[in-house]
Amino acid sequence: MPRFIHVNNLTKPVEQPARVGFCDSFLCKLRGLMFRPRLSPDAGLLLVEKRDSRLDTSIHMFFVPFDLAVFWIDSDMTVVDKVIAKSWRPAYLPKANARYTLEIHPDHWEDYEIGDKVEFKNA
Repeated sequence: MPRFIHVNNLTKPVEQPARVGFCDSFLCKLRGLMFRPRLSPDAGLLLVEKRDSRLDTSIHMFFVPFDLAVFWIDSDMTVVDKVIAKSWRPAYLPKANARYTLEIHPDHWEDYEIGDKVEFKNA
């Protein structure tokens, strides 16, 4: 079970920053959000890689029966891309290298923009 963190937007503070599971183990990243019946508006995951990469931070939406707001964040803690990932789609890759992939409810789409600086805090 991952520990929980808040993803604070330092560029444009949001009233309720995302509270997500910090997912850095192989098994946590392998499972991701697959096979869950739904995603509550205050839930999500932050998938963590060892280095910045487009390929390593790519995602698929197989076995995820709901849409996600996905934000890619690099090692400098800058949002480098974002997309609404549709359920059951084969692949999404960021436009730039990233180290972190934030997968949250689409209600949080406006909370982060490309170029925003973020920080992670223990929840």
